Amino acid sequence: MTDTIEILERLIAFPTLSRQPNRDLIEYARGLLEAAGAHCEMVGETDGSRMNLYATIGPRDRAGVMLSGHTDVVPVEGQDWSVDPFRLTQQNGRLLGRGTADMKGFVACALAAAGRAGTLETPLHLALSYDEEIGCIGVRSLVEMLKEAPVRPALCIVGEPTAMAVATGHKGKTALQTICRGREGHSALAPLAMNALHLAADFIDILRREQVALAETGLRDGDYDVPYTTVHAGILRGGVQVNIVPNRAEVDWEIRNLAGDDPQEILARIRAASDRLVAETDDADARVEIAETNAYPGLDTPKMAEAVQFVSSLTGANGTIKVAFGTEGGLFDRDLAVPTVVCGPGSMTQGHKPDEYVAIDDLTRCDAMLDALLHRLRDGLEV
Repeated sequence: MTDTIEILERLIAFPTLSRQPNRDLIEYARGLLEAAGAHCEMVGETDGSRMNLYATIGPRDRAGVMLSGHTDVVPVEGQDWSVDPFRLTQQNGRLLGRGTADMKGFVACALAAAGRAGTLETPLHLALSYDEEIGCIGVRSLVEMLKEAPVRPALCIVGEPTAMAVATGHKGKTALQTICRGREGHSALAPLAMNALHLAADFIDILRREQVALAETGLRDGDYDVPYTTVHAGILRGGVQVNIVPNRAEVDWEIRNLAGDDPQEILARIRAASDRLVAETDDADARVEIAETNAYPGLDTPKMAEAVQFVSSLTGANGTIKVAFGTEGGLFDRDLAVPTVVCGPGSMTQGHKPDEYVAIDDLTRCDAMLDALLHRLRDGLEV
C-alpha cells in the first residue's frame, strides 16, 4: 500500500491534461517498469510529447494479461478545489487530487504491482495511454502496434473506476458536428434572410424526436442506468450580434449507443430528416452539413465469458455491472479481439469534479486483486 500511495503522489504531480504533454509521466513509469525487469515500448505523437507505453514483464512469447489505464486528466479551471489539485492530499481515508479516481489510482496500483511481480511464467502487460478523455484518441496508435505483434494479450482489465466491481460493458460513442448555413441580413428585415440559428434549432428538434423514438421503441438493456441509446446536443454556437441575422450556426452532438444499435443507422435517419428539413425551407441558401468528429465502439463482453469469470475470481465478485462512461476497452475488443472487462478503484461519481478522490480502501482492494493475479501468473496459469 505504501508503494501504491507513493507512486500515486508522483503521478498526481504530473499535470497531464488532455492534449498536453505526458512524456515526463511516461518516463517516470518506464523507469519503474524497467527497474522491475519489464521490456518497454513507446508509440505516440511524432514529436514525442504525448506517448503510449506498453510494457511486458515475463516471457514475451505468451499471451498473458494486460492492465490498461490512461494518463491524461480533465482540466480544473472553473472548479472550486479546497486543496491543490496536483498535489496528493490525504483526508479521512481519502486521497484527493485530479485524476485520483479517473484514473491514476489504478495506474499507481498497476505500477506498484509490476514492482513486486518477480519472475512470471505467464506475462503481465501494462498499457498506459494518452488523450483518452477526448475520445480515446491516443491509444489508437498502441492498438495499431499490437495488431502487428506476434502475440496479443489473452485478456485485458481496463482500470477505470468501478469501485472494484466487474463491468462487462459500456455504450459506444459517436461525436458529430452539424453546420447549418443560411443567409445573413439586417434584423429589421429578418424574414427576408435565412436564419441559420433557427435552422439549427429545427435540427436539434430532429435530434429530440429521434431520442424519443429510441426511448419508446428502441432496444433496451436493463444493466444500464439509462437502458437505451441516447442522442444529445451539447453545444450550440452562432450569431455575431442581435441585429444581424446569422448565416451560420454549429451544433456539437453525440450518439451513445447500446451494442445492439448501429449508430450509422441512427445517423442515416437523422440525415434523411435533415434533408427533408432543408427541402421544406424552400430556400436555396439553406444547408445542413453533418460530419463525424470522433467515435469509439462500445463494449459488451458476455457475462459468462472466461475473461469475466477469471477477473471475478480475482476480486471475489458475485455479479457484474455495466458502466455509463466509455473506455478504450471497446477498441481492444473490436480491433484486437482481446476479451476485456472494466474493473478499478474509485467511483466515476467523484471524477471530473473538484476535490476528486479515491478511497484508500479501494486502492487496498485493487492491490489485493493484482496480488491474486500475480500469484496466478507466477504459477504459469494460462488465460
